[in-house]
Amino acid sequence: MKAHTRETQATMTPEKALAFLKEGNLRFQNNLKANRNLLEQVNDTSDGQFPFATILSCIDSRVSAELVFDQGLGDIFSIRIAGNFVNEDILGSMEFACKLAGTKLVVVLGHTACGAVKGACDDAKLGNLTAMLAKIKPAVNAIKAPEDASLRNSSNAEFVDNVSAKNVQLSIDRILKESDVLKEMSQKGEIKIIGAMYDINNGAVDFYE
Repeated sequence: MKAHTRETQATMTPEKALAFLKEGNLRFQNNLKANRNLLEQVNDTSDGQFPFATILSCIDSRVSAELVFDQGLGDIFSIRIAGNFVNEDILGSMEFACKLAGTKLVVVLGHTACGAVKGACDDAKLGNLTAMLAKIKPAVNAIKAPEDASLRNSSNAEFVDNVSAKNVQLSIDRILKESDVLKEMSQKGEIKIIGAMYDINNGAVDFYE
């Protein structure tokens, strides 16, 4: 499989980009990697890059976007931060990726059993981590069940995953609220902004469509 070129990127649509990621994740789940020569892709992309998607995901070592979507060099922009939340710098990176570099799809990818989300659920305090986890707290507060405080912590796997899903949605809401560039592109159909959840137990990605 060759690296994407200006020509192949130009034929890409948001729907086609999403289909590429879905197909790649199916290959990953079945341990069937696309046939690609990474060193050849190094050479092919030395004069430029033409990715088709931008993915915001967690730093979790089990959730590498390139691997779980079976993509090669030059295929996707990968933004990673614990808890896959949005801030000004990440929005700027997304605006570059979509408006200037031509990607057609933005995916906010959460995952099950997220450590950052667990920390936010437990109201963990540790150096700079405290302020970072505060950015995930709105998702914790948005999940109303269970009401019993003793069940609203990292020991409740269902609660943690519900918070993770809400955190994805709130991140998308922030993208549309705080980036006029991406909002306009989305409204014009130039890009698609979508949430997804990766299951660390089986490697499957569930897209929120």
